[in-house]
Amino acid sequence: SLSEDKVWTTVYHDLQMQTSVGGNSLEKSPVLQLNYSATMDQISAITSSAEYCEQFISYSCKMSRLLNTPEGNPYTWWVGKANEKHYYWGGSGPGIQKCACGIERNCTDPKYYCNCDADYKQWRKDTGMLSYKEHLPVSQVVVGDVDRPGSEAKISVGPVRCQGDRNYWNAASFVTSSSYLHFSTFQGETSADISFYFKTSASDGVFLENLGNTDFIKLELKSATEVSFSFDVGNGPVEIVVRSPNQLNDDQWHRVNAERNVKQASLQVDQLPLEVRKAPTEGHTRLELYSQLYVGAAGGQRGFLGCIRSLRMNGVTLDLEERAKVTPGVKPGCSGHCTSYGMYCANGGKCVEKYNGYSCDCSKTAYDGPFCIKDVGAFFEEGMWLRYNFHSPGTSMKDLVSRTLLSSTDAEITAPDLNLNKEELSFSFSTTKSPCVLLYISSYTQDFMAVLVKPSGNLQIRYSLGGTKEPYNIDVDHRNMANGQPHTVNITRNGRDIVLQLDHYPPTSYSLPTASDTQFNSPKALFLGKVIEIGKIDQDIYKYNTPGFTGCLSRVQFNQIAPLKAALRPTNASSHVHIQGELVESNCGASPLTIPPMSAATDPWHLDSASADFPYNGQAIGDGVNRNSAIIGGVIAVVIFTILCTLVFLIRYMFRHKGTYHTNEAKGAESAESADAAIMNNDPNFTETIDESKKEWLI
Repeated sequence: SLSEDKVWTTVYHDLQMQTSVGGNSLEKSPVLQLNYSATMDQISAITSSAEYCEQFISYSCKMSRLLNTPEGNPYTWWVGKANEKHYYWGGSGPGIQKCACGIERNCTDPKYYCNCDADYKQWRKDTGMLSYKEHLPVSQVVVGDVDRPGSEAKISVGPVRCQGDRNYWNAASFVTSSSYLHFSTFQGETSADISFYFKTSASDGVFLENLGNTDFIKLELKSATEVSFSFDVGNGPVEIVVRSPNQLNDDQWHRVNAERNVKQASLQVDQLPLEVRKAPTEGHTRLELYSQLYVGAAGGQRGFLGCIRSLRMNGVTLDLEERAKVTPGVKPGCSGHCTSYGMYCANGGKCVEKYNGYSCDCSKTAYDGPFCIKDVGAFFEEGMWLRYNFHSPGTSMKDLVSRTLLSSTDAEITAPDLNLNKEELSFSFSTTKSPCVLLYISSYTQDFMAVLVKPSGNLQIRYSLGGTKEPYNIDVDHRNMANGQPHTVNITRNGRDIVLQLDHYPPTSYSLPTASDTQFNSPKALFLGKVIEIGKIDQDIYKYNTPGFTGCLSRVQFNQIAPLKAALRPTNASSHVHIQGELVESNCGASPLTIPPMSAATDPWHLDSASADFPYNGQAIGDGVNRNSAIIGGVIAVVIFTILCTLVFLIRYMFRHKGTYHTNEAKGAESAESADAAIMNNDPNFTETIDESKKEWLI
C-alpha cells in the first residue's frame, strides 16, 4: 500500500481489437456494442472514486471519414456513461470536435482536424486516450462513413483503466473521547470486509461498532499495542486480537484490515502476521444488525481519539469528511504530519502529506534539499551574466505576470495592469571586486530596480519607478560588502515603504519620495552579474557594468521566481533563462547557517588573548562573569603555588650545594614577555590547568 498511487484498476470488455467495419468485413452493422466484465454501476463506482481514468480508442480508415469538420455533423461517434453521445475522439476533450492531430496541428491534411477526414485511399488512423472520466466507459461506437465502395474502417477500444483513490485521504479527526460519526446500518450479513488507517497518541478507544439484538461487530484499540476485532453472529462473541511489538499510539499511520465470511474471520494490522479464526461448522452464520453504524464512541464507551481515514466497508468508502463537517467534536480532514512537522519545511517550502510521512516541496523557493534549506548558488567569472525573462517567447504578457510575478495570494493585483505594487527580493553574495552590478530588473518602460556594490565596497539599492528626475538610492555606507564574506540581502517593498535587512542586523525602513510613482510598470527581465539590455541605461550602472561581477551569488529569489535555481535545475521555468559564459554551481555565496560571532567591542563577554580561544557556548553567557573570575582565580592560585614550590625547591637545592647557587631559569624565558609567561611556557602543570579549565568551560 506504499505504492497505492501506482495501482491501476482495469475493467475489460468483449470487443475485439481492430474490429473491421464496412468493405468485405462480416460486420455490416455500423453499431459496435461493448459488454464489460463488471456492471455499469460497479464501473461508475470505480471511475467516480478514482483520481484519473483513461480508455484507449483507435479508428483506422481507408476512405472512411471520422468527424469531418467541426461545423458538420460527425460521421462516427461513441456512446459513454448514461447513454450520452460524444463527438470528440481520443487525445481530445469534451466539446472539442477534433482528433489528437487536430489539437497538435499535425493532421495529414491541415484543412481537417482528423487524419481520416482527409478521405485518402491509403490506410490512416486517429488514436488517443479518452480521459474525461465522467464520460467513461465507452459502451457503443457508431460508425457512419463505410457505405461507399472502397470505404473500410477498423475500430479498437482498450479497457477502462483507473488509477489512484480520491478517497485515500478522506479523513476525520476525533477530538474528544465521546465524539462519534454515525452512518446507516452496515449490510454485512454473510461477509464483511472493513479497512481503514488510523493515527493516534491515545492508548485505547473504539474505532467502530454496529449492534443487533444480540449480534454485533466491533473494532477497537484495546491498548497501545493491541487491536481487537470482535463480533457475534448468534453463536456467542468471538474476538481476534493482533498484538504489535511496537507502540501503535506513535502518531504515525497504521492500517487495519478486518474480514469475516461464513468460513473464517481475520484481522491484520500493518504488515504484522494475519490472525485467523475458523468459523464453527454448525450454528448461525448471518450477522443481523439493526442499529446505526457508529464510528468513534458508541453507547457510552470510550471512543477513539485521533484520526481515521480511508474507511472502506465492503468496498464502499464512507465519506467521513462530509459527515464530520456537521458533527460537533469531529473535524473533517486530518491534522496529518504537516501540522506536527510542517515547520521543518523552511524558506517557504510547502509541506506535502505522504502515506508514511511528509515531504517538502521546494519548487517555489530558491532552495533545494529535503527541507528546502540547501542554498542553490553559483560562481560567476568576470564578464559572465544571467538573464531571466519574465515571460517566455510563447506566452502573452498577461499570462506571464499573473502566473509568475504575482504570488497567488496577491489577489488585489490583477494581471491586466502588469504592474507591481510590491515585491520581495532576497539573495546572498560574496565578492572582493568593486564596483559591480549584483542584480538588475528591467522593464518595458523606464522603470528599473538595481542592487549595486559601489567603488567603496558599500551596498546601494536603486529604485527608479518614475515621477522623479533621479532614481531613489538607499546607501549602506558604514559596511564594506566587498570583503569576500557571504552577505545576505533582503528587500521588501510595499507601495512606498521599503524594508532592507542585511545579514543578521536589524531591518531598516525607508520610504520612496512622495513624488515617486509606487508601481513598477511592466517588468521585463532580471539580470545577475551584468546588465545587457537595449535602450537607455542609467549612467552609474553603465559604469559599474564593466568588467562585470566576479564572485558568488546564491538563493536568488524575486517574488515567486528563483532565476539561479531555474538555470541550475531543469524546471518549467528553465526556458526563461539565458546565460552568457559557463555557470558553475557552488555554495560559495551561501550565507553561513550560524550567526557570526560578535566583534570584541560589542561582545559583553569578550576575554583578552589568554582565553580568547575558548569556544563561545550558549550557557556561558548566563554565568560568564563568575566563570571567568573562577578561571582567572584558579590560574593565579596555580601560579602562586608553582612559585612557592619552586622557591622551596631552590632553597633546598642551595643548602644542599653549600653555597653554590644555580638559577633554574625557565627555557624560553628570553622570548617570554614576563616571568609568569616564562613559567607558563615551560611548566607542564600550567598547560594542564588551562586544559582542565577548557574542559570545565565546555561542560
